[in-house]
Amino acid sequence: MIFKTAEDWLNAPERHVVLFGMSGLGKTHVAKALREAGGWFHYSIDYRIGTRHMGELIADNAKREAMKVPFLRELLLSDSIYIGSNITFDNLDPVSTYLGKPGDPAKGGLPFAEYQRRQDEFREAEVAALLDTGRFIERARALYGYPNFVCDTGGSICEWVNPDDPRDPVLTALAARCLMIWIEGTEAHTAELVRRFDKAPKPMAYRPDFLLRMWGDYLAQRGVAEDEVDPDDFIRFTYAKALAHRQPLYAAMARNWGVRVRAEDMARVNGEAAFVEVVAEALRERMRGAA
Repeated sequence: MIFKTAEDWLNAPERHVVLFGMSGLGKTHVAKALREAGGWFHYSIDYRIGTRHMGELIADNAKREAMKVPFLRELLLSDSIYIGSNITFDNLDPVSTYLGKPGDPAKGGLPFAEYQRRQDEFREAEVAALLDTGRFIERARALYGYPNFVCDTGGSICEWVNPDDPRDPVLTALAARCLMIWIEGTEAHTAELVRRFDKAPKPMAYRPDFLLRMWGDYLAQRGVAEDEVDPDDFIRFTYAKALAHRQPLYAAMARNWGVRVRAEDMARVNGEAAFVEVVAEALRERMRGAA
């Protein structure tokens, strides 16, 4: 850990942090509050994925769909129109749309093999974006003069790392430059996330073994063929199980590589001063636990 004590953190001339945890618990809220306070560079992993590491894949997929429409096909072939994704920090839908959902094509589903292929592409893209963090710390300082840096990760970071391996390449690279901060939710937070997801299910990324287990369980329990799967029903079926699967991984990441901050404490962060104090208290708690 680059900040071992609260005093190290409070006295640091520069602060670099990685926020991780379940989507919907305030990572982006805190990152935006720090950016708006000034002096902080906000590095969004999902934005980097969508603009750099999967940008062409997303655009090509949109063109592929457009080529099915004769009117648009002619315009594309004559270079009369341009198709691209309009990804912003506040609209990352092109990434999740490309990931898609498996199941019945009549309901917008993808063949499971294609869904797996896109999951693999996302995994490679997210790992690459995470490993770009150090370069963006230098870039933020050299180009814009930002002394402080916040990396806003996606909820799936825990799927691609082994938090119990002291040589894990992604965690080693991140922890060498940043303080790893888990935003920890409660059971009530989890229930609310499940409720919100049930109303508007969105694609997610999963480690391959977990995805295969969920797919097999779903087909067996529902008694349907792969091309009969309701895509939304499958990802609803998987969501709560995915949260339970990720929780111990996040906890191990915090235990071995960083600190934990309660989601309700992060929710009260409205600027740099509040954030600095919340993290200082998390470091004090870690030291008390180690004593």
